[in-house]
Amino acid sequence: MPTFAYKARNQTGDVVGGTLIAETPAAAARILDERALVPVHVDEVKAAGRSFLTGGTRRIGISKIGVIYEQLADLLKSGVPMLRALDVLAKQASNPSISRVLRELRDDIAGGDALADAMEKHPHAFPNLHVTTVRAGEAGGFLEDVLARLSDFVERQDELRNKFIGAMIYPCILLLGGLGAVVFLMIYVVPNIRPVLSGQQLPLPTIIVFGLSDAFSQHYLMLAGVIVLIVAGVVGFFQSGAGRVLWAKLQLSAPLVGKIYTMISLCRFCRILGTMLANGIPILQALRIAKDSTGNSVLAESIDRAAESVRSGDSLATPLSASRIFPPAVLDMIAVAEESNTLDKVLVDVADTQEARTARQIDLAMRLLEPAMLVVMAGIVMFIAVALLLPILKMATSGFKG
Repeated sequence: MPTFAYKARNQTGDVVGGTLIAETPAAAARILDERALVPVHVDEVKAAGRSFLTGGTRRIGISKIGVIYEQLADLLKSGVPMLRALDVLAKQASNPSISRVLRELRDDIAGGDALADAMEKHPHAFPNLHVTTVRAGEAGGFLEDVLARLSDFVERQDELRNKFIGAMIYPCILLLGGLGAVVFLMIYVVPNIRPVLSGQQLPLPTIIVFGLSDAFSQHYLMLAGVIVLIVAGVVGFFQSGAGRVLWAKLQLSAPLVGKIYTMISLCRFCRILGTMLANGIPILQALRIAKDSTGNSVLAESIDRAAESVRSGDSLATPLSASRIFPPAVLDMIAVAEESNTLDKVLVDVADTQEARTARQIDLAMRLLEPAMLVVMAGIVMFIAVALLLPILKMATSGFKG
Protein backbone atom coordinates (compact mmCIF):
# COMPACT_ATOMS: atom_id res chain seq x y z
CA MET A 1 0.00 0.00 0.00
CA PRO A 2 1.20 3.57 -0.63
CA THR A 3 2.69 5.77 2.05
CA PHE A 4 1.26 9.26 2.75
CA ALA A 5 2.98 12.18 4.43
CA TYR A 6 0.59 14.40 6.35
CA LYS A 7 0.31 17.55 8.40
CA ALA A 8 -2.63 17.82 10.76
CA ARG A 9 -3.86 19.71 13.80
CA ASN A 10 -4.45 17.91 17.07
CA GLN A 11 -7.10 18.70 19.66
CA THR A 12 -5.01 21.56 21.12
CA GLY A 13 -4.57 23.14 17.68
CA ASP A 14 -0.88 22.29 17.30
CA VAL A 15 0.38 21.18 13.90
CA VAL A 16 1.84 17.66 13.85
CA GLY A 17 3.29 15.70 10.98
CA GLY A 18 4.24 12.17 10.06
CA THR A 19 3.57 9.36 7.64
CA LEU A 20 1.04 6.55 7.48
CA ILE A 21 0.12 3.62 5.25
CA ALA A 22 -3.28 3.62 3.53
CA GLU A 23 -4.88 2.44 0.30
CA THR A 24 -6.10 5.90 -0.80
CA PRO A 25 -5.87 9.53 0.35
CA ALA A 26 -9.45 9.22 1.64
CA ALA A 27 -8.46 6.20 3.70
CA ALA A 28 -5.50 8.16 5.06
CA ALA A 29 -7.86 10.99 6.06
CA ARG A 30 -10.10 8.50 7.88
CA ILE A 31 -7.11 7.15 9.81
CA LEU A 32 -6.21 10.69 10.88
CA ASP A 33 -9.80 11.27 11.97
CA GLU A 34 -9.62 8.11 14.12
CA ARG A 35 -6.50 9.57 15.75
CA ALA A 36 -8.43 12.76 16.55
CA LEU A 37 -6.38 14.74 14.03
CA VAL A 38 -7.71 17.28 11.53
CA PRO A 39 -5.73 16.90 8.26
CA VAL A 40 -4.17 20.03 6.77
CA HIS A 41 -2.76 18.19 3.75
CA VAL A 42 -2.05 14.57 2.83
CA ASP A 43 0.45 13.75 0.06
CA GLU A 44 1.54 10.39 -1.28
CA VAL A 45 5.26 9.70 -1.02
CA LYS A 46 7.52 6.89 -2.16
CA ALA A 47 8.04 4.68 0.85
CA ALA A 48 11.07 3.04 -0.74
CA GLY A 49 12.84 6.32 -1.30
CA ARG A 50 15.35 5.73 1.50
CA SER A 51 19.10 5.94 1.26
CA PHE A 52 20.98 2.76 0.40
CA LEU A 53 22.58 3.04 3.82
CA THR A 54 19.24 2.74 5.54
CA GLY A 55 17.30 -0.35 6.32
CA GLY A 56 14.76 0.57 3.68
CA THR A 57 16.99 -0.91 1.02
CA ARG A 58 19.39 -3.18 2.87
CA ARG A 59 18.34 -6.74 3.59
CA ILE A 60 18.71 -8.00 7.15
CA GLY A 61 18.96 -11.67 8.05
CA ILE A 62 15.70 -13.15 9.24
CA SER A 63 17.40 -14.73 12.27
CA LYS A 64 18.51 -11.28 13.45
CA ILE A 65 14.99 -9.96 13.01
CA GLY A 66 13.75 -12.81 15.21
CA VAL A 67 16.14 -11.73 17.97
CA ILE A 68 14.81 -8.16 17.69
CA TYR A 69 11.23 -9.41 18.11
CA GLU A 70 12.19 -11.38 21.22
CA GLN A 71 14.06 -8.48 22.81
CA LEU A 72 11.32 -5.98 21.98
CA ALA A 73 8.67 -8.29 23.43
CA ASP A 74 10.67 -8.67 26.66
CA LEU A 75 11.10 -4.89 27.02
CA LEU A 76 7.42 -4.18 26.38
CA LYS A 77 6.34 -6.87 28.87
CA SER A 78 8.62 -5.21 31.44
CA GLY A 79 6.71 -1.96 31.04
CA VAL A 80 9.28 -0.11 28.91
CA PRO A 81 7.55 2.33 26.50
CA MET A 82 7.83 1.54 22.79
CA LEU A 83 10.01 4.55 21.88
CA ARG A 84 12.46 3.89 24.71
CA ALA A 85 12.56 0.18 23.89
CA LEU A 86 13.50 0.93 20.29
CA ASP A 87 16.16 3.38 21.48
CA VAL A 88 17.67 0.72 23.73
CA LEU A 89 17.71 -1.89 20.95
CA ALA A 90 19.21 0.58 18.46
CA LYS A 91 22.06 1.47 20.84
CA GLN A 92 22.95 -2.14 21.63
CA ALA A 93 22.65 -3.42 18.04
CA SER A 94 26.00 -4.67 16.75
CA ASN A 95 24.92 -4.40 13.11
CA PRO A 96 24.82 -0.81 11.71
CA SER A 97 21.93 -1.68 9.37
CA ILE A 98 19.81 -2.98 12.24
CA SER A 99 20.59 0.11 14.27
CA ARG A 100 19.50 2.39 11.41
CA VAL A 101 16.28 0.44 10.91
CA LEU A 102 15.40 0.64 14.61
CA ARG A 103 16.12 4.37 14.73
CA GLU A 104 13.89 4.96 11.71
CA LEU A 105 11.15 2.87 13.30
CA ARG A 106 11.46 5.00 16.42
CA ASP A 107 11.27 8.24 14.41
CA ASP A 108 8.23 7.09 12.41
CA ILE A 109 6.39 5.97 15.56
CA ALA A 110 7.23 9.26 17.24
CA GLY A 111 5.68 10.96 14.20
CA GLY A 112 2.38 9.16 14.76
CA ASP A 113 2.78 5.87 12.87
CA ALA A 114 1.84 2.51 14.30
CA LEU A 115 4.62 -0.06 14.62
CA ALA A 116 3.27 -2.09 11.70
CA ASP A 117 3.10 1.00 9.46
CA ALA A 118 6.69 1.86 10.34
CA MET A 119 7.82 -1.72 9.66
CA GLU A 120 6.09 -1.71 6.29
CA LYS A 121 8.51 0.98 5.08
CA HIS A 122 11.36 -1.55 5.41
CA PRO A 123 10.29 -4.46 3.19
CA HIS A 124 13.86 -5.77 2.97
CA ALA A 125 14.00 -6.11 6.74
CA PHE A 126 10.43 -7.06 7.72
CA PRO A 127 8.46 -9.52 5.53
CA ASN A 128 4.86 -8.65 4.76
CA LEU A 129 3.68 -11.57 6.89
CA HIS A 130 5.39 -10.09 9.94
CA VAL A 131 3.89 -6.66 9.24
CA THR A 132 0.33 -7.99 8.97
CA THR A 133 0.80 -10.10 12.11
CA VAL A 134 2.08 -7.11 14.11
CA ARG A 135 -0.78 -4.99 12.80
CA ALA A 136 -3.27 -7.58 14.06
CA GLY A 137 -1.51 -7.64 17.44
CA GLU A 138 -1.70 -3.85 17.72
CA ALA A 139 -5.37 -3.86 16.80
CA GLY A 140 -6.15 -6.60 19.34
CA GLY A 141 -4.02 -5.20 22.15
CA PHE A 142 -1.64 -8.17 22.49
CA LEU A 143 1.44 -6.86 20.67
CA GLU A 144 3.89 -8.35 23.19
CA ASP A 145 2.48 -11.85 22.71
CA VAL A 146 2.53 -11.48 18.93
CA LEU A 147 6.17 -10.39 18.95
CA ALA A 148 7.14 -13.31 21.20
CA ARG A 149 5.30 -15.79 18.97
CA LEU A 150 6.84 -14.22 15.86
CA SER A 151 10.28 -14.72 17.40
CA ASP A 152 9.51 -18.39 18.00
CA PHE A 153 8.10 -18.74 14.48
CA VAL A 154 11.21 -17.15 12.92
CA GLU A 155 13.49 -19.37 14.99
CA ARG A 156 11.71 -22.54 13.86
CA GLN A 157 11.70 -21.50 10.21
CA ASP A 158 15.36 -20.52 10.36
CA GLU A 159 16.25 -23.85 11.92
CA LEU A 160 14.40 -25.75 9.19
CA ARG A 161 16.01 -23.65 6.46
CA ASN A 162 19.50 -24.12 7.91
CA LYS A 163 18.88 -27.86 8.11
CA PHE A 164 17.94 -27.93 4.44
CA ILE A 165 20.94 -25.80 3.41
CA GLY A 166 23.31 -27.95 5.46
CA ALA A 167 21.92 -31.09 3.86
CA MET A 168 22.46 -29.61 0.38
CA ILE A 169 26.17 -28.82 0.85
CA TYR A 170 27.50 -32.29 0.07
CA PRO A 171 25.27 -32.86 -3.01
CA CYS A 172 26.32 -29.45 -4.36
CA ILE A 173 29.99 -30.37 -3.88
CA LEU A 174 29.35 -33.61 -5.77
CA LEU A 175 27.63 -31.71 -8.57
CA LEU A 176 30.43 -29.15 -8.92
CA GLY A 177 33.08 -31.90 -8.84
CA GLY A 178 31.27 -33.90 -11.51
CA LEU A 179 30.77 -30.88 -13.75
CA GLY A 180 34.43 -29.96 -13.33
CA ALA A 181 35.47 -33.47 -14.39
CA VAL A 182 33.22 -33.33 -17.47
CA VAL A 183 34.56 -29.90 -18.51
CA PHE A 184 38.13 -31.12 -18.05
CA LEU A 185 37.45 -34.14 -20.27
CA MET A 186 35.79 -32.02 -22.93
CA ILE A 187 38.47 -29.31 -23.06
CA TYR A 188 41.71 -31.27 -22.57
CA VAL A 189 41.23 -35.03 -23.00
CA VAL A 190 38.87 -35.26 -25.99
CA PRO A 191 40.81 -32.79 -28.23
CA ASN A 192 44.03 -34.82 -27.68
CA ILE A 193 42.36 -38.08 -28.62
CA ARG A 194 40.46 -36.69 -31.61
CA PRO A 195 43.43 -36.61 -34.08
CA VAL A 196 44.01 -40.32 -33.50
CA LEU A 197 40.45 -41.05 -34.64
CA SER A 198 40.45 -38.80 -37.73
CA GLY A 199 39.56 -40.42 -41.04
CA GLN A 200 37.29 -43.01 -39.51
CA GLN A 201 33.55 -43.49 -39.64
CA LEU A 202 32.61 -42.50 -36.10
CA PRO A 203 29.68 -43.94 -34.13
CA LEU A 204 26.90 -41.62 -32.94
CA PRO A 205 28.07 -41.37 -29.27
CA THR A 206 31.53 -40.28 -30.45
CA ILE A 207 30.04 -37.65 -32.78
CA ILE A 208 27.97 -36.28 -29.88
CA VAL A 209 31.03 -36.10 -27.59
CA PHE A 210 33.14 -34.39 -30.27
CA GLY A 211 30.37 -31.86 -30.89
CA LEU A 212 30.13 -31.05 -27.18
CA SER A 213 33.92 -30.78 -26.99
CA ASP A 214 33.91 -28.24 -29.84
CA ALA A 215 31.20 -26.25 -28.07
CA PHE A 216 33.22 -26.18 -24.82
CA SER A 217 36.64 -25.46 -26.34
CA GLN A 218 35.92 -23.37 -29.46
CA HIS A 219 32.43 -21.93 -29.18
CA TYR A 220 32.28 -21.30 -25.44
CA LEU A 221 31.17 -17.69 -25.90
CA MET A 222 28.25 -18.79 -28.09
CA LEU A 223 27.43 -21.56 -25.61
CA ALA A 224 27.47 -19.08 -22.72
CA GLY A 225 25.24 -16.70 -24.71
CA VAL A 226 22.72 -19.46 -25.44
CA ILE A 227 22.65 -20.46 -21.77
CA VAL A 228 22.14 -16.83 -20.70
CA LEU A 229 19.31 -16.39 -23.22
CA ILE A 230 17.61 -19.60 -22.07
CA VAL A 231 17.91 -18.62 -18.40
CA ALA A 232 16.65 -15.09 -19.11
CA GLY A 233 13.71 -16.48 -21.10
CA VAL A 234 12.76 -18.94 -18.36
CA VAL A 235 13.07 -16.30 -15.63
CA GLY A 236 11.05 -13.81 -17.71
CA PHE A 237 8.31 -16.35 -18.29
CA PHE A 238 8.02 -17.29 -14.61
CA GLN A 239 7.78 -13.59 -13.74
CA SER A 240 4.72 -13.21 -15.97
CA GLY A 241 1.20 -13.84 -14.73
CA ALA A 242 0.83 -17.26 -16.34
CA GLY A 243 4.40 -18.17 -15.37
CA ARG A 244 3.83 -17.35 -11.70
CA VAL A 245 0.74 -19.57 -11.64
CA LEU A 246 2.64 -22.40 -13.33
CA TRP A 247 5.57 -21.99 -10.92
CA ALA A 248 3.22 -22.10 -7.94
CA LYS A 249 1.70 -25.35 -9.25
CA LEU A 250 5.15 -26.83 -9.91
CA GLN A 251 6.23 -26.01 -6.37
CA LEU A 252 3.38 -28.11 -5.01
CA SER A 253 3.53 -30.99 -7.52
CA ALA A 254 7.23 -31.46 -8.31
CA PRO A 255 8.43 -35.01 -7.64
CA LEU A 256 9.92 -35.47 -4.17
CA VAL A 257 10.56 -31.75 -3.61
CA GLY A 258 6.91 -30.76 -4.09
CA LYS A 259 5.68 -32.78 -1.13
CA ILE A 260 8.33 -31.27 1.15
CA TYR A 261 7.59 -27.74 -0.05
CA THR A 262 3.86 -28.29 0.43
CA MET A 263 4.30 -29.47 4.00
CA ILE A 264 6.60 -26.56 4.86
CA SER A 265 4.00 -24.12 3.52
CA LEU A 266 1.16 -25.85 5.38
CA CYS A 267 3.17 -25.83 8.62
CA ARG A 268 3.66 -22.07 8.32
CA PHE A 269 -0.04 -21.60 7.65
CA CYS A 270 -1.15 -23.76 10.59
CA ARG A 271 1.27 -22.10 13.01
CA ILE A 272 0.31 -18.54 12.05
CA LEU A 273 -3.42 -19.32 12.00
CA GLY A 274 -3.23 -21.06 15.38
CA THR A 275 -1.25 -18.15 16.82
CA MET A 276 -3.77 -15.62 15.56
CA LEU A 277 -6.73 -17.57 16.92
CA ALA A 278 -5.01 -18.06 20.29
CA ASN A 279 -4.62 -14.28 20.54
CA GLY A 280 -8.30 -13.65 19.96
CA ILE A 281 -8.31 -12.65 16.29
CA PRO A 282 -11.56 -13.66 14.49
CA ILE A 283 -11.10 -16.61 12.18
CA LEU A 284 -11.90 -14.71 8.95
CA GLN A 285 -9.32 -12.03 9.70
CA ALA A 286 -6.84 -14.69 10.82
CA LEU A 287 -7.32 -16.60 7.55
CA ARG A 288 -6.64 -13.46 5.52
CA ILE A 289 -3.39 -12.94 7.41
CA ALA A 290 -2.29 -16.58 7.51
CA LYS A 291 -2.84 -17.28 3.80
CA ASP A 292 0.10 -15.01 2.91
CA SER A 293 2.39 -17.10 5.09
CA THR A 294 2.19 -20.03 2.68
CA GLY A 295 4.31 -18.27 0.06
CA ASN A 296 2.34 -19.98 -2.72
CA SER A 297 -0.42 -18.29 -4.72
CA VAL A 298 -2.29 -21.53 -5.50
CA LEU A 299 -2.39 -22.51 -1.85
CA ALA A 300 -3.37 -18.96 -0.85
CA GLU A 301 -6.28 -19.03 -3.31
CA SER A 302 -7.55 -22.31 -1.86
CA ILE A 303 -7.41 -20.79 1.63
CA ASP A 304 -9.25 -17.72 0.30
CA ARG A 305 -12.04 -19.97 -0.99
CA ALA A 306 -12.12 -21.70 2.37
CA ALA A 307 -12.53 -18.32 4.08
CA GLU A 308 -15.51 -17.54 1.85
CA SER A 309 -17.07 -20.87 2.81
CA VAL A 310 -16.47 -20.17 6.49
CA ARG A 311 -18.12 -16.78 6.02
CA SER A 312 -21.16 -18.65 4.68
CA GLY A 313 -21.30 -20.82 7.79
CA ASP A 314 -19.34 -23.92 6.75
CA SER A 315 -16.61 -25.51 8.84
CA LEU A 316 -12.98 -24.86 7.93
CA ALA A 317 -12.05 -28.49 7.24
CA THR A 318 -14.69 -29.01 4.54
CA PRO A 319 -13.54 -26.35 2.04
CA LEU A 320 -9.86 -27.07 2.75
CA SER A 321 -10.41 -30.71 1.76
CA ALA A 322 -11.74 -29.54 -1.63
CA SER A 323 -8.30 -28.14 -2.49
CA ARG A 324 -6.77 -31.65 -2.27
CA ILE A 325 -3.59 -30.09 -0.91
CA PHE A 326 -4.04 -30.66 2.82
CA PRO A 327 -3.24 -34.22 3.96
CA PRO A 328 -6.32 -36.18 5.16
CA ALA A 329 -4.81 -36.64 8.64
CA VAL A 330 -4.42 -32.88 9.06
CA LEU A 331 -7.99 -32.29 7.86
CA ASP A 332 -9.34 -34.84 10.34
CA MET A 333 -7.50 -33.14 13.21
CA ILE A 334 -8.86 -29.74 12.15
CA ALA A 335 -12.40 -31.11 11.93
CA VAL A 336 -12.21 -32.66 15.41
CA ALA A 337 -10.63 -29.46 16.79
CA GLU A 338 -13.50 -27.36 15.39
CA GLU A 339 -16.03 -29.60 17.09
CA SER A 340 -14.19 -29.40 20.44
CA ASN A 341 -13.43 -25.67 20.08
CA THR A 342 -9.64 -26.24 20.38
CA LEU A 343 -8.68 -25.20 16.86
CA ASP A 344 -5.96 -22.76 17.96
CA LYS A 345 -4.10 -25.35 20.04
CA VAL A 346 -4.52 -28.17 17.52
CA LEU A 347 -3.20 -26.05 14.64
CA VAL A 348 0.01 -25.28 16.53
CA ASP A 349 0.34 -28.96 17.47
CA VAL A 350 -0.15 -29.91 13.81
CA ALA A 351 2.61 -27.47 12.83
CA ASP A 352 4.98 -28.96 15.43
CA THR A 353 4.27 -32.54 14.37
CA GLN A 354 4.43 -31.93 10.65
CA GLU A 355 7.62 -29.85 10.92
CA ALA A 356 9.35 -32.75 12.68
CA ARG A 357 8.06 -35.16 10.04
CA THR A 358 9.14 -32.81 7.23
CA ALA A 359 12.63 -32.57 8.72
CA ARG A 360 12.87 -36.37 8.58
CA GLN A 361 11.68 -36.32 4.97
CA ILE A 362 14.37 -33.78 4.09
CA ASP A 363 17.01 -36.04 5.66
CA LEU A 364 15.72 -39.01 3.68
CA ALA A 365 15.59 -37.01 0.45
CA MET A 366 19.19 -35.88 0.93
CA ARG A 367 20.31 -39.46 1.57
CA LEU A 368 18.65 -40.50 -1.69
CA LEU A 369 19.97 -37.49 -3.60
CA GLU A 370 23.65 -38.15 -2.88
CA PRO A 371 23.85 -41.65 -4.45
CA ALA A 372 21.54 -40.53 -7.27
CA MET A 373 23.93 -37.71 -8.17
CA LEU A 374 26.89 -40.08 -7.99
CA VAL A 375 25.13 -42.45 -10.39
CA VAL A 376 24.28 -39.62 -12.81
CA MET A 377 27.83 -38.23 -12.78
CA ALA A 378 29.28 -41.71 -13.21
CA GLY A 379 26.89 -42.32 -16.10
CA ILE A 380 27.99 -39.13 -17.87
CA VAL A 381 31.69 -39.96 -17.47
CA MET A 382 31.05 -43.54 -18.61
CA PHE A 383 29.21 -42.27 -21.70
CA ILE A 384 32.21 -40.12 -22.63
CA ALA A 385 34.63 -42.99 -22.02
CA VAL A 386 32.56 -45.43 -24.11
CA ALA A 387 32.21 -42.85 -26.90
CA LEU A 388 36.01 -42.55 -27.07
CA LEU A 389 36.69 -46.27 -26.72
CA LEU A 390 34.26 -47.44 -29.40
CA PRO A 391 36.28 -46.15 -32.42
CA ILE A 392 39.53 -47.25 -30.77
CA LEU A 393 38.18 -50.76 -30.35
CA LYS A 394 36.93 -50.66 -33.94
CA MET A 395 40.41 -49.67 -35.12
CA ALA A 396 41.99 -52.46 -33.09
CA THR A 397 39.49 -55.00 -34.42
CA SER A 398 40.09 -53.89 -38.03
CA GLY A 399 43.87 -54.04 -37.58
CA PHE A 400 43.66 -57.48 -36.03
CA LYS A 401 41.55 -58.79 -38.91
CA GLY A 402 43.90 -57.22 -41.45
